[in-house]
Amino acid sequence: MYDVTTLRSQIPALADGTAYFDGPGGTQTPAPVAGTMARVLTSGISNRGTVTAAERRAEEVVVAARAAMADLLGADPGGVVFGRSMTQLMYDMARTLASGWGPGDEVVVTRLDHDANVRPWVQAAERVGASVRWVDFDPGTGELTVDDVAAVLSDRTRVVAVTAASNLIGTRPDIAAISALVHDAGALFAVDGVHATAHVGIDVAALGADVFLCSPYKFMGPHCGVLAAAPAFLETLRPDKLAPSTDAVPERFELGTLPYELMAGTTAAVDLIASLGGGQGSRRERILAAMDTIEEHEDRLRLRLEQGLADLGATVWSRASRRTPTLLFRLPGVPDADVYRGLAQRQINAPASSFYALECSRRLGLGDTGAIRVGLAPYSDDSDIDRLLAGLQEIAATAPR
Repeated sequence: MYDVTTLRSQIPALADGTAYFDGPGGTQTPAPVAGTMARVLTSGISNRGTVTAAERRAEEVVVAARAAMADLLGADPGGVVFGRSMTQLMYDMARTLASGWGPGDEVVVTRLDHDANVRPWVQAAERVGASVRWVDFDPGTGELTVDDVAAVLSDRTRVVAVTAASNLIGTRPDIAAISALVHDAGALFAVDGVHATAHVGIDVAALGADVFLCSPYKFMGPHCGVLAAAPAFLETLRPDKLAPSTDAVPERFELGTLPYELMAGTTAAVDLIASLGGGQGSRRERILAAMDTIEEHEDRLRLRLEQGLADLGATVWSRASRRTPTLLFRLPGVPDADVYRGLAQRQINAPASSFYALECSRRLGLGDTGAIRVGLAPYSDDSDIDRLLAGLQEIAATAPR
């Protein structure tokens, strides 16, 4: 049995009475994560090294964070890169790879993706004269299929960038099947795992991602970004870096002094996740058990929410057969801004936007403004769903006709 009550008791923000449905934009922080960060910030710590206790403490934080993210993602800790954000890491990767492209080369992006897995590739291609090919998705079903990707591949394809889950409508494409096609075409596969990592167990190798990126603050960790790749692949790349900085992998991709407190907080978030499923064995095994439990919990709440929205006559764009508990919707006859504000007045956080999934919003016919998005998190519970549906019913009932 998933103990959501105990988890909620560890999240100080929930004490203010707010129902947080904005988890896809960033989750609330548990006390163990914040406490770990505070301890690192107030401990004796310095640049990494082996001579002083402060140097060794910094080194231990870094090693532990790489190991934790490797366990979360099924990756090699030697290929785990930390950065300021997923967006920064994706831009760095796109610029580095583009140094080997030229006219006639092609990159593939999708209209389902968050702009952080679109614009870095588009802009990098434009700078070197490479072409961009777009993969559309079905706006009626929300599905992006293997055939959709296959239709745009060629022997000139250099990189294909696809999300593991849409942050706007929750669609989860068949990443492993797409990966096989991409690699058969001789291209690299870049996967935005930011939204997926918060909701499902991840195995980077099984997915076939050459680079996989995520953001700890989407799974109850601190604000930073993480890239996971095979160390051997990273060894082939030469990113811009300072002359005195190490050329070792993965450090050659990490600019400046690392944020030790954020890395320690990331480890704490992974350890907290591992504790949620009641599993046994290695941390990796406990993480996978926990993610299965979290997915089951969130899916149960999602079904309740979907039924409630259907009863209200809402238009819902989250329809894919495999999807995260993230719903984009609109109430009939009520402007999105009024729903957003009305819920906020009831201490229910469910914003209206395109949430940086600009191409996705446009493809759905929602322009640049999007609609209302509600997303569930591991700490969401039935009372949250009750409050949201009751609030929406009140807003719909009082709307001008």
